[in-house]
Amino acid sequence: MEIHRVKHYRHLFFDLDHTLWDFEANSRAVLAELHAEFGLAEMGVDGDAFIPAYEEVNVALWARMEAGTIPKEVIRALRFNQALEQFGLRNAGLAKRLEETYMERCPRRSTLLPGALDLLEDLRKDYRMHIITNGFTEVQGVKMDASGIRGFFDVVLTSEMAGASKPSTRIFRHAMRSAGAKLQESLMIGDNAVADIGGARRAGMDQAHLAPLESGDPQATYRITRLDELRAVLL
Repeated sequence: MEIHRVKHYRHLFFDLDHTLWDFEANSRAVLAELHAEFGLAEMGVDGDAFIPAYEEVNVALWARMEAGTIPKEVIRALRFNQALEQFGLRNAGLAKRLEETYMERCPRRSTLLPGALDLLEDLRKDYRMHIITNGFTEVQGVKMDASGIRGFFDVVLTSEMAGASKPSTRIFRHAMRSAGAKLQESLMIGDNAVADIGGARRAGMDQAHLAPLESGDPQATYRITRLDELRAVLL
């Protein structure tokens, strides 16, 4: 897809997980540590299967939250329980310890998606930048501090702070008010076709969908497969 440079944006709204902060790499590193440290192999939890099992459960629970069928707190209560149950292991105490350790360690990991830091450095000269995230308030700031990107953003808005989660238009309107931005001068950048792209579109914002070409939203204003491709749009 050919992308032409545009000049009318003043505000850039980024998703955090999977868009700037490399959730997959950081999460998998911690999950591998937990599998070893908690002796899960000795309990019958195969090492090669544990991470995919957890990720499948986690993605499904987040999708239910974004659809409005469960509150966010349920994700933390259920994900390790359900992952362990796939190996026939029912141990609520172990699941709780895994969740607590995961939540303590994972946000402190610092890996960003390729090109993220350089891109933010280049964009900061011409744009005001903000974060809109469905992630847990208490950990999103830790992630940003650990990865060294906190200082790039004026407004950091979580769903808990806004009282609404993406894709609800309420969180996008809240972000506009907080940033003093207008819809026509704002661009939402994210990886999730439903929460980031569909939500921003319904709110009246342009969108840049970061996703593999075969799964990019065909209705998105821009479709990119790498963060560096934003340079053609914004720089």
